[in-house]
Amino acid sequence: METLVLNQSYEPVARISWQRAMMLLWQGKVEVVEEYDDRLVRSVTLEIRMPSVIRFLRGERRKGRGIKFSRDNVYMRDGCKCQYCGRKVSRPEATYDHVVPRAQGGRTTWENIVIACVPCNQKKGGRTPVQANMKLLSAPEKPRKLPGSVQLTFAYEKGMPLSWKKFLRDVAYWHTELEE
Repeated sequence: METLVLNQSYEPVARISWQRAMMLLWQGKVEVVEEYDDRLVRSVTLEIRMPSVIRFLRGERRKGRGIKFSRDNVYMRDGCKCQYCGRKVSRPEATYDHVVPRAQGGRTTWENIVIACVPCNQKKGGRTPVQANMKLLSAPEKPRKLPGSVQLTFAYEKGMPLSWKKFLRDVAYWHTELEE
């Protein structure tokens, strides 16, 4: 069983185990917003309904937490487009391209990785864009914020507890919005 975590503004920020939710509750960091009707946590002297949705009482600490480097986050940073030809690329057909190839000392960092379509990645090969006579649409850099990440990550899906629905976006709504 999982618990949905909201910030002070009732916006979803995480999904955690019910055990972690109970620890946050005992530490006085959260309040229970919704409970599971049929789930109880019992001790020798206490019986509590398992929390389904909790909310932080104080603001979150954001210092020092950067955006995690991952294929999905690079894909979102690059706007789902090949950074050489500008063609929109679906997630499964997107490739991870080292601007300066690893064979030439390039590293796997925000500043050296872009999304490329397969034809552009093959054309570039193990060369730099200059060597391959190709131009990058934008210089890769570490993002401060990713567009749309909260809405996509925290969408209500079939099988999630009904108590979460009022705090999460409806998946059908987001698929329609994103396709348009």
